[in-house]
Amino acid sequence: MRKVAIIGVGQTPVSEHWDTSLRHLALEAALNALQDANIGRVDSIYVGNMLSGEITGQSHLGAQIADFLGMSGVEAMKIEAACASGSAALRVGTLAVASGMSDIVMVIGVEKMTDTSGQETTAALAMAADGEYEVSQGVSFVALNALLMRRYMHEYGWEREAFANFVVNAHANAMNNPNAMFHSKVTPEAYARATMIATPVGLLDASPVCDGAAAVILAPEEYAKTLNPVPVRIRASAVATDAIAVHDRPDPLALEAARLSSHRAYEAAGIKPSDLDFFELHDAFTIMATLSLEANGFAERGKGVQMALDGDITLDGKLPVCTMGGLKARGHPVGATGLYQIVEAALQLRGLAGKNQLPNARLGMTQNIGGSGATIITHILESMS
Repeated sequence: MRKVAIIGVGQTPVSEHWDTSLRHLALEAALNALQDANIGRVDSIYVGNMLSGEITGQSHLGAQIADFLGMSGVEAMKIEAACASGSAALRVGTLAVASGMSDIVMVIGVEKMTDTSGQETTAALAMAADGEYEVSQGVSFVALNALLMRRYMHEYGWEREAFANFVVNAHANAMNNPNAMFHSKVTPEAYARATMIATPVGLLDASPVCDGAAAVILAPEEYAKTLNPVPVRIRASAVATDAIAVHDRPDPLALEAARLSSHRAYEAAGIKPSDLDFFELHDAFTIMATLSLEANGFAERGKGVQMALDGDITLDGKLPVCTMGGLKARGHPVGATGLYQIVEAALQLRGLAGKNQLPNARLGMTQNIGGSGATIITHILESMS
């Protein structure tokens, strides 16, 4: 198997793109990535997307986007794994290059969520849960996370206000990200006053509905530097799954798929959690940020919240997380989110993260969660400079 590197990255601002179609969002991110890689054509295109058929009425995105890019004829397909679709597409693209089946691969994550009503979008997102045993009972995706958060508070004795610093940190980091949806600070007091959506999940506990696209270009590491002077190595790529319904898991607070995928990635990369310089975690809800820190070996069970309270997750903390705003403040266009995480991690490792640049960043991890934890995909990236 060949080693794989990222030679180009591109993204669009995350926003409510009322006047931009899904294919145009994908085009903008793809052209930016091609320009960054200084190439004009690829062998294969893999598109991460969750909701195009349900919300925009457009499936068959692989062929559509390949044609729109002027690359009709290349291998192209859509990859879906709920909210982890972007990272799933990257996983497929990485395997294509590693196996030798393709030399230059484009991976795009794209999602358009704002063209439908809130009720329609919420119903579409619920398709990431168990249709027969969760959704049919009227449980929304927000409600599932509220149940997890309430259980966590009960088990470990935390009050809701203890989760505030996850939000404070995300918004502080998004202030310096020109592609983030939100550029306003959040205080713990504002968090405490936030409108409840599904108690104890408030408005500021949840990531926004939005549109966006991000893309990367992959190539074999052996000649990546001939194409881009600062490529980024994909040190590890790992996937794990769990029961899709929360009630079918032996321990709903364990995020077992996160533990499995991260430990597989650690083993493949030959590292331990303490070797990482930063972690782009999947903070779709504050409870998911907490459970991720615990499942991936950064905190003991019930102590993930303490890392936020102690300031360990800030840019100058022990483990910076969501360095460009995360899902909460950059935004969460679901099928594109995994690629936004990868693009942001690559920029950190290339020294191009602007005011949010971490000094001497060498190793970073991204983790993309599909559903409430049923599919979890972990990537470890390494600077090659």
